[in-house]
Amino acid sequence: MAGLTVIARATKQSMRSKMDCFVAALLAMTALLASTAARADLKICNRMSYVVEAAIGIDDKTATATRGWFRIDPATCRVVAHGAVKADRLLLHARALPVYGASPAAQSGTDNLCVGDKDFVIAAARQCRAGQTQAAFTEVKPATDDAGNQVAYLAEDSDYDDEQARLAAIQRLLVIAGYDAAPIDGVDGPKTQNALAAFLKTRGLPADAPKAANFFDTMIAAVEQPSPTGLTWCNDTKYRVMAAIATDDGRAVTSRGWYRIEPGKCLHPDLAGQPRKIYSFAEAVDPDGRAVKTGGRPLNWGGSIMLCTRETQFEFGEQGDCGARGLTASGFVPIELAAGTGRTIRFGMP
Repeated sequence: MAGLTVIARATKQSMRSKMDCFVAALLAMTALLASTAARADLKICNRMSYVVEAAIGIDDKTATATRGWFRIDPATCRVVAHGAVKADRLLLHARALPVYGASPAAQSGTDNLCVGDKDFVIAAARQCRAGQTQAAFTEVKPATDDAGNQVAYLAEDSDYDDEQARLAAIQRLLVIAGYDAAPIDGVDGPKTQNALAAFLKTRGLPADAPKAANFFDTMIAAVEQPSPTGLTWCNDTKYRVMAAIATDDGRAVTSRGWYRIEPGKCLHPDLAGQPRKIYSFAEAVDPDGRAVKTGGRPLNWGGSIMLCTRETQFEFGEQGDCGARGLTASGFVPIELAAGTGRTIRFGMP
């Protein structure tokens, strides 16, 4: 996606930058004028390989309001407003679910508006109150489908159609759950089918389960539980935990974050390839994204291996001179994980 910006640590949407065409692919959503007589709903359609949550902004002269979150599964559309909307400008923000960890960055935009962590309606969205944070909204332009609805398509640079987007989304969640369904390309084949069959068998699901409307709910629930393979983080605290992972492939050490883990949830960071070594760092944050302290010390889980991080989403392949580069050196702990085995790291109170 061109012109991406990352969300500051106050929100930490746990996002990375694989959707280089996200903004360009936001097509066709408009505010209808008050004189419009015919009903025309506002819809957002998801052709990405991620389950997303969207928020809309209505900017009308001196008043700006926001509303969200609208969950939209891959290859589906959702009405976000019924009938005509009176506004000078219509704005859009989208984020991936926390289970994706360091997932696609939100679209860049010139309007930083207030959003809530849970479902919200904010009447004055340019001045955030307690429990609200800013997110970058992008103005979207008008277009109309054959039924007269105003539609925005959320898309990746892979330019998936609906069928490809759904399959790529299944592949992505299989990989996160610890099954070998890579590459994530929306192309069916023996590797994807074998991984999917293993997933269904492990969870006692019928062969036609992927066709069910709630299949993404089933997959998301699976990746929020400890896995018999790969690395799993589990948050046993009452706080949100932000985690980072680092991998050593023998040539370079790459650190990546942030992954957001809600209280009582688990998450599988995506581990590409076969890294020789794995490292982990995590810390608890409050609703405003500030580090939680207990006994005057930050509540975090790490070790003595100093690697580069920063306040916003990041991925670094160079670990030298973190401070001189304006980065933070955080202490990671090595994780022993043999091929084909699983390891669960639980974050608890001291």
